[in-house]
Amino acid sequence: MMNYYDDIHIPGKFCWLVTGAAGFIGSHITEALLTLGQKVIGLDDFSTGHQENINAAVSRSGHEENFTLITGTITDINTCREAIRGCDYVLHHAALASVPASMKDPLHYHDVNASGFMNILQSSRENNIKRVVYASSSAVYGDSPEMPKREDTPGQCLSPYALTKHINEVCAEFFARVYGLECVGLRYFNVFGPRQNPDGAYAAVIPKFIRQLLHGEVPTINGDGKQSRDFTYVENVVEANLKACVQHRVRSNDEP
Repeated sequence: MMNYYDDIHIPGKFCWLVTGAAGFIGSHITEALLTLGQKVIGLDDFSTGHQENINAAVSRSGHEENFTLITGTITDINTCREAIRGCDYVLHHAALASVPASMKDPLHYHDVNASGFMNILQSSRENNIKRVVYASSSAVYGDSPEMPKREDTPGQCLSPYALTKHINEVCAEFFARVYGLECVGLRYFNVFGPRQNPDGAYAAVIPKFIRQLLHGEVPTINGDGKQSRDFTYVENVVEANLKACVQHRVRSNDEP
């Protein structure tokens, strides 16, 4: 059972759609919500997610009865509508995430990350979702040299992946402004933690380092070793997602 999220107050029991629920971040969000007594609908096509992530999340929460899994893709609008129907909040984490892979197949990345996100927004609008919180990326800052980074000064996108995340932000702003759909995008910086896949050419560096150390190998560092990166532990990302949905509502309840 988790204790990390005990300070997060969710004012009631709601139904939450978690897209990409079998993924690294999505499974942790699912586990936290179930642990907090919420009802969760998980949507995943298992193109990058894993059944063992779902199994671990659900069993650790102790609330298997509150979880429903839908196997399907966000590129199908009818699947999105089915998954969102009856939900209160949407936490959108279904996406393709590799920058190098996006350079090789930009069309596929656009179909999933951009068009799939539009399906989520439209389905959320149709079903009067209270708020959509979605995974954006630090890649949106592109070639901007400004330090520290500012949310209102992104640079030029350097990959198709970054472009799709920028498109997500533009589309979310449009749906919020024109249709009144509340949306929050979180720009993640190099998230790491349990269940992160250390395999493959595009695996994140932290699990790759850990695997090399466990095998008695020296971690591989490209360049001169003087590079700096921001890293975010997955529990902090989960907390940010949940508070992005309900924190404003908790404050409003305290107002006279």
